[in-house]
Parts: sequence; C-alpha cells; structure tokens
Amino acid sequence: MSDLSTLLQDPLAHRALDALVRAEARVTRKLGRELERRGLSPTAFAMLVVVESAGGVLGLRALRQRLGLSKANASEVTSTLEQRRLIRRETDPRDRRALRITVTLAGRTLVEDLFPGHARRVQDTFTVLDDGEKRELTRICRKLERAA
Repeated sequence: MSDLSTLLQDPLAHRALDALVRAEARVTRKLGRELERRGLSPTAFAMLVVVESAGGVLGLRALRQRLGLSKANASEVTSTLEQRRLIRRETDPRDRRALRITVTLAGRTLVEDLFPGHARRVQDTFTVLDDGEKRELTRICRKLERAA
C-alpha cells in the first residue's frame, strides 16, 4: 500500500481544506451556543433572519437559494420552525406550486431578542481580521462556492 502523502497531488489544497473546515466548525460552534440554548440551530436562526429581513415573507425557493440549503434540509428546518409557531408555510397565491414562508409574531420577537447579541458575537469573532482580510476571506469563500 502506498503512502497517502504520495497520493496527494496538491498537499497545499488539502492543508487549506483542513484549515477551512476547522475554522468553520469552531466559528459555527462558538456562534451557535447561545442560539442552541434558545432551542434554535444556526440554520433555523439564519432562516428567521433572512425571512424577517425580506419583510417577513419569502418564497421557500428563494430562501433555500440565499442560504444554500438542500430541499431536504430546508424542509426539516421549516417543519421545526412551524411546529414551534415561529413561521407559517403557505401556498404562494401567485404560484400554487410554490410555498412561501411567513415569520409569525413569536418568530419576529425571537429574532429581535437574539439578533443584537448574535451580531455582537459575530463582530467579536471577526475582530482578529482587519477589514482587508475580511474582504479577502469573503472573496475567497465566494470563489470556492462558485467552483464547487
């Protein structure tokens, strides 16, 4: 059996992937702790924030695209949010085949309660980067996203 290191065509790419995965896991875990104490996954909170910032109503397809979610993941999270009465899923009156998500008063209240602290934690987490590094990180992540 050959040594794994000889099979790696681009060891630098593997180191970059390892660093990206570790950083994403740590940042997500750190930012998700308070949300999870309130019974929300980071994805569920992101859904609430995106729909609320879109005026409280958004098509499920547009929501999935904005968050990069699979149909299965979006369905699972919206079901959980609906059971908790934080959103309503309704047929879109303009397209009966499509669903739209509406944030309820309870969902809006939860976002208003949690978002300021979450925004502070995001800001604190990224203080280790200067503005140029934040822009560069954003550019690199978007480039990787398009390539995947």
